[in-house]
Amino acid sequence: MSNPSPIKVVDGTTKNPHAIFIPIPLQGHLIPSVALTMKLASNGFTITFINTQVIHHSIMKSSSTPNDDIFEKARESGLDIRYTTVSDGLPISFDRSLNQEQFEECVFHVFSAHVDELVGNLVKGDPSISCLIADSCHVWPSMISKKYKLVNISFWTESALVLNLYYHWDLLKKNGHYTTCDDVIDYIPGIKSIKPKDLTSYLQATNTNTVSNRIMYKALFEDAKHADIVICNTIQELEPRTLLMLNKTQPFYAIGPLFHNKFTQSLVSTNLWSELECSHWLDKKAPKSVLYVSFGSYAHINKHDLGEIAYGLLQSGVSFVWALRPGMVSSNEPDALPLGFEDQTKDQGLIVPWCNQKAVISHASIGGFLTHCGWNSILESIWCELPLICFPLYTDQFTNRKLVVDDWKTGVNLCERNLVERAEVAKNIKYLMMGETSNELRLNTKKLKRTLEDALAVGGSSQRNFDKFLGEVNVKIDQMKGAI
Repeated sequence: MSNPSPIKVVDGTTKNPHAIFIPIPLQGHLIPSVALTMKLASNGFTITFINTQVIHHSIMKSSSTPNDDIFEKARESGLDIRYTTVSDGLPISFDRSLNQEQFEECVFHVFSAHVDELVGNLVKGDPSISCLIADSCHVWPSMISKKYKLVNISFWTESALVLNLYYHWDLLKKNGHYTTCDDVIDYIPGIKSIKPKDLTSYLQATNTNTVSNRIMYKALFEDAKHADIVICNTIQELEPRTLLMLNKTQPFYAIGPLFHNKFTQSLVSTNLWSELECSHWLDKKAPKSVLYVSFGSYAHINKHDLGEIAYGLLQSGVSFVWALRPGMVSSNEPDALPLGFEDQTKDQGLIVPWCNQKAVISHASIGGFLTHCGWNSILESIWCELPLICFPLYTDQFTNRKLVVDDWKTGVNLCERNLVERAEVAKNIKYLMMGETSNELRLNTKKLKRTLEDALAVGGSSQRNFDKFLGEVNVKIDQMKGAI
């Protein structure tokens, strides 16, 4: 079965769709955005990719061979990808992590003006630009795409279940969720039932007037619904009921998982911190004997919980690699681990500030993953057939935990209560790595891996959906031109 190309021939000349792509300036969003860019360019698109200046600066700072154009190697391979940057409205030196509320207010109110100016200049300089692909968490895509007469393509980097919850924010309010939030929620179309503790952090919040909540409400309840097309980094077979509901709302395509052709390698750097090599240490360990620990690139953890997890690792006796990024507790508190912990565990564990996660979790010695339940990490762990210990911290991670532990049975909770205690941490680590039930978790994960492989294969659901998406883009471009 041959894949239809988005390339069109009009009046004897070849026409490629040209899209501007603007991700959210966070590494967890940047990774699938770059993967999608590569996939689109490999299928005939011209892409102009826009990073914020601060993200570009971090990538350059972390790279051993910095290059002002992160897509240079991709372009050398024949892909038509252009690259530029835009200000988010704040100086590069501004500490966005320490001053998160100020940063988010700027993203809400100022960033769109910089994007508007840049997109206007790009369209003026290149009339071939016909599409805007923007992360669904932006608040401005419908306004800017309408202003410059571009097909509005919304890219949702998380699970379909999470987006469906945001799409029905009004039902949560109508049913008194914010005043009676102990009731099981069974009134959202496409979701049989969900407990309040499994909603995203924004939907669990009692104060709905924070800037974070206002951004998410504006972006996902109001703006994303106006997109001409939504593409999602999920798999049809993993979320069939939810996807059926979303497809009734607007053209919606599950095209995940968005991995590069070579899982552990990429022509494009997306790292905001320098990676340390772990393979020499891992090579000395027995197969499936090491637990990988990482809580992602953005969310913070309090010092008590971090300390209890550290001592739980020590008490478990299990070998581990821990990617503990700088500023995990706070950017003004770099030394977050208990005093002397690294000396106590020097024969048991390897602690690094950052690493190539895909390379580590695909190593034969890794047997499990203690994770914050970021969506990228979940998809990557399935691909590597790793069961998970789940410790959600922020945003969609609570809902992702539900999918992993309750629905797919591929992981366990770090602690059953809100209180993190080292004894329970140690017990669950041993349970995942050594217990009889771990065999069942591994078997379930192996089944999900086959689901992902089948979806990506020729004729698989993700490949079919991607082909349909390409056809839909051409239809929308023609309609947009006809309306001008």
